[in-house]
Amino acid sequence: MKITFKLYASLTDYLPADARRGNQIPLEVAADAPIARIIEPFGMPPKLVHLVLVNGVFVPPEERASRTLAEGDTLAIWPPIAGG
Repeated sequence: MKITFKLYASLTDYLPADARRGNQIPLEVAADAPIARIIEPFGMPPKLVHLVLVNGVFVPPEERASRTLAEGDTLAIWPPIAGG
């Protein structure tokens, strides 16, 4: 099934070079693939996978190993952000 995968801020460096400007790529994923398995191939350190959203709705860390997506969903990930 097809989803949209978005990475923000410093995480865009983990996308293929040609996708970094737009911060997103289309992905083909297995219907039974949980979020954790979808993001694993991108090699992001777990401490940088802070805010995970599916269609704009927060997914708590304890659900990421079991939560699956549906056709057309958007998976977006933000690193921890500090401000001053």
